[in-house]
Amino acid sequence: MIRINKNIAVKESELTFKFIRSSGPGGQNVNKVATAVQLRFDISSSESITENVKARLKSFAGKKVTKDGVLIIEANRFRTQEKNRQDAIARLIVLIDKSSQKRKRRIKTNPSAASNQKRIEVKKRLSEKKKMRKYSIGSE
Repeated sequence: MIRINKNIAVKESELTFKFIRSSGPGGQNVNKVATAVQLRFDISSSESITENVKARLKSFAGKKVTKDGVLIIEANRFRTQEKNRQDAIARLIVLIDKSSQKRKRRIKTNPSAASNQKRIEVKKRLSEKKKMRKYSIGSE
């Protein structure tokens, strides 16, 4: 079990790992060793997370989710399979945790009198500046 937070834990059997060759620098090693990890997590068939979290996770992940509802995370930051595997899991944990937190409702507030006054002052100054440009161009 991979613990996401105190309420959510994902079974490791729900994750699929595929090791692929990494791109970028690395000399001969990059062409010989498959150190990059591709983690696949089927969101729609997961029993570990609720429907609300699934919907939010799909929106947070964006292009990382396929049409079938499979989340794909590629990790190739490190030179070893194990570190890349841990990195992919850590990124999955962050995504699921972020999507499980409820968004705070924004409380609408009115601008204060001082901020309104300041906004009007700035508008007047800019207006005066533009008027001065207009007169200086016409006088030449």
